[in-house]
Amino acid sequence: MVRERIILVLASASPRRFQLLEQVGLRPDEVIAADIDETPRAKDLPRHYVERLAREKTKAVRARLPQSLAERALVLGADTVVAVGRRILPKAEDDATVTKCLNLLSGRRHDVLTAVTLIDATGTLRSRTVSTKVAFRRLNDAEIAHYVEKREGLGKAGGYAVQGRAAVFARAIIGSYTNVVGLPLTETHALLTACGLAPA
Repeated sequence: MVRERIILVLASASPRRFQLLEQVGLRPDEVIAADIDETPRAKDLPRHYVERLAREKTKAVRARLPQSLAERALVLGADTVVAVGRRILPKAEDDATVTKCLNLLSGRRHDVLTAVTLIDATGTLRSRTVSTKVAFRRLNDAEIAHYVEKREGLGKAGGYAVQGRAAVFARAIIGSYTNVVGLPLTETHALLTACGLAPA
């Protein structure tokens, strides 16, 4: 009897996560946006918040799969948050928010946390959370205005993308670089390969 091929479903519309998985030979077969409410709750701490969202995204997408697909699918979800202490920075949806985030991060250290959740064909849930410290140099008003003008921070947690122009803002990254981009590859690769998914 021939064993059916494992299907990888990415529960995220993030092109960065897709590209990172593809980079290490784990190209998703399906990409489905979870479309859940991501509003932080009153008592959410950054770690609890990001872990809750990753779980909810993964479960929401798995629940929408046809039974025939769910029986051979690995559903991978993730969420990334930028935090200054206990404060969760928003995903920047406008120029004013990007400006506000960069002014707050200027000359400071902050944490980038990504929770990764995987649900296998049996419904078993596995998860990992990775935290990376990032130190920004001090930014002047002209630099912030130029970055805002280039629109790279829109849709990004904390209002910046370290893989783009904001790379020159980070004077130190302590921990996983790919975590700051949006998916910690070492931990994600370990989760997927432990469930039998072999890189192409």
